[in-house]
Amino acid sequence: MFSCNDKTDFNQYKSIDTAGWKANEKVSFEFDVKDTISSKNLFINIRNNSKYEFSNLYVITELVFPNETIVVDTLQYQMADETGRFLGVGFTEIKENKLFYKEKKAFPVSGKYMFNIRHAMRKNGAIAPIEFLKGIQDVGFSIEN
Repeated sequence: MFSCNDKTDFNQYKSIDTAGWKANEKVSFEFDVKDTISSKNLFINIRNNSKYEFSNLYVITELVFPNETIVVDTLQYQMADETGRFLGVGFTEIKENKLFYKEKKAFPVSGKYMFNIRHAMRKNGAIAPIEFLKGIQDVGFSIEN
């Protein structure tokens, strides 16, 4: 028996090196948009393990349009509750987090888009980003109807 999932337009993950997510290293996703009318929900998908030391995650995103317009956002997501228990789903030490990036977004231009994401985590009081952010295993991006 086969079923068709019309809900997801795009879903892709990229693995992060076991040494950690390097500071200023962009994880990039390229996707085509043909439908400029329908609203879509865009998600950042993060898989983390128990080596992740923080209760939140700061990221900087860039959405690059086919006409080279760039929308940059700095976002914060909660990764653990007040007791330190990781949020997300998963029965093992790996938790998967589906984080809203844009809600009900209609793409104004058809063509090839690029989504870039990099971490912006710093130790308290530090200016420089954490050189290798440990505990993030995969970074994903998805678009759903």
